[in-house]
Amino acid sequence: MRRITIIIPLLLLALNALAQVEAPRNKLEIGVSGGYNMSNIDLRPTIRQKMLGGAGAGISMRYTSEKYFSMICAAQLEINFAQRGWEEEFDDGNANGYSRTLNYVEIPFFAHLSWGREDKGFQFFVNLGPQFGFFVGDSERYKGEWKPEERPVSINEVYGKKVQNTFDYGIAGGLGVEWKTKAGNFFIEGRYYYGLADIFRNSKADPFARSANQTISARLGYSIVIFK
Repeated sequence: MRRITIIIPLLLLALNALAQVEAPRNKLEIGVSGGYNMSNIDLRPTIRQKMLGGAGAGISMRYTSEKYFSMICAAQLEINFAQRGWEEEFDDGNANGYSRTLNYVEIPFFAHLSWGREDKGFQFFVNLGPQFGFFVGDSERYKGEWKPEERPVSINEVYGKKVQNTFDYGIAGGLGVEWKTKAGNFFIEGRYYYGLADIFRNSKADPFARSANQTISARLGYSIVIFK
């Protein structure tokens, strides 16, 4: 009986502490962002590549639901247009070249975790989650007088080859800082995308075993609070 009288108050204290740890939130924000992408392709057999630059822009919606200790928890959905692709590196320097730009509509769905000031001031944040993409077009650029058949046999089928898988998916993550003001919220973020899908078919009869997108991006953005 004495043990019970000790355990019950301890359980009540623990439940009370847990209730205080989770602090509900109810805030919705919408925003816009734009930035610069640096991309390549994980192609096997491999080719020597440079990072290809491209633009990116989109809209976002973020819902903040709760706070655990000092961590603010939210879900973030985005719809973006992004230019990806790759640039091949030739042995003869800049005399010859090949690059391919792939255009996508991206839909990332993130767990958005942040630490810092909720209303005015700075927050550090992390974004992590799946990302889906829909291929909408591409363009190729040939530089010099070389011919595809003059390139190594292991890779020469990539030139002019159509994208065969138009649905893309992978994992994305980012780190950033957000400045919250009366006029709205301003943020800067660095992000990495690792593609899990291949743009070309990858059966044993196909020339490439892997052909997945990889992108590093820098983004600037602005958001406003709709309600809280």
